Amino acid sequence: MAVLKVKFTKTKRDKLAQILWILNWFSVVSGIILFSLGLFLKIEIKKRNEVMAKGDINSVPNMLISVGVIACIINFLGGKICYDCSDANKFSRWKLVMLPYIVCTFCFTFCILVGALMCYTMRNELEESLYLGLRDAIKFYKDTDIPGRCFLKKTVDMLQIGFRCCGNNGFRDWFEIQWVSARYLNMASKEVLDRLKSNVDGKFLVDGVPFSCCNPSSPRPCIQYQLTNNSAHYNYDFLTEELNIWMKGCREALLDHYTAIMRSIGIAALLIWLFELSVLIGVRYLQTAMKNVLLLGDLEGESDGWLLENSFVETAKYNINIIKNLGKANQISTVSGMNDPNIDVHANTNCGKNNVTTKSIPAAS
Repeated sequence: MAVLKVKFTKTKRDKLAQILWILNWFSVVSGIILFSLGLFLKIEIKKRNEVMAKGDINSVPNMLISVGVIACIINFLGGKICYDCSDANKFSRWKLVMLPYIVCTFCFTFCILVGALMCYTMRNELEESLYLGLRDAIKFYKDTDIPGRCFLKKTVDMLQIGFRCCGNNGFRDWFEIQWVSARYLNMASKEVLDRLKSNVDGKFLVDGVPFSCCNPSSPRPCIQYQLTNNSAHYNYDFLTEELNIWMKGCREALLDHYTAIMRSIGIAALLIWLFELSVLIGVRYLQTAMKNVLLLGDLEGESDGWLLENSFVETAKYNINIIKNLGKANQISTVSGMNDPNIDVHANTNCGKNNVTTKSIPAAS
């Protein structure tokens, strides 16, 4: 029994073909939108590439870009097919192409759904990439005179100012690394030497943060150093008073930024998937209705259209049997020795007797 069978008159078939022709052009536009969203996300990731570890974080934008290009091609072809389907004579040219086209379009719409879902599952990979990238960027913050790292100080400072954040997880990350270059330390100072000796690794560690961590909205002048020393500042208690530096870590700030972008892209991709799926259903109805018209031979009469010719269970069993038969055919071909190089060698049963000259035997007298 056919699934979701609908009866179509000639007028309904013509209207359906015209509507699908218009919708396919809208689908081309949706493909351009998908391509643009993927390109936008790729550019946004590339902007912060210096504070991200290498990984598969570009898989989502690459997926969206690829699907967008394929959408433009498939829907452009679909528009041409639907336009010709308004004429039964022209449809005969596409009759053999329609079913493979529908199968390819179904796979393509599934890829759109996968791309949309990837926008929501990318958060963990992105968080790990940001954590590792920011950790290394902060670690090399002081290396302003080393090629390949000299740009990191400016990058981190601009990042902390732009996203109103401090450190990787928070401002205390700066307490654990030496972020002041040795060339700016006075090695003749007893205080500097004592700090270097007090650390096992010989690093100059301070309970301070770079200037880019300061919050300009704070009414109090920025306190960058001795953040945990209450006696170093007047009327100050770091445990109870809200510090005049950014409290949020840059990893969290960047993660929120990219999550908001990917959530919006994911919603757009889901809406485009629903739209493409509705167009695909319409094309399937048109294909089956036109096919049945040709079988009936009455081009002006009514015809049935459906999504599946048989029920879901029967269709699944039929496809499974096809796959099983293909597997058995391959096994039989291998066992029967069809790849045997001697299979086409014909035996010569004459054993060369055709070339022997016969002699007559004289009769006895």
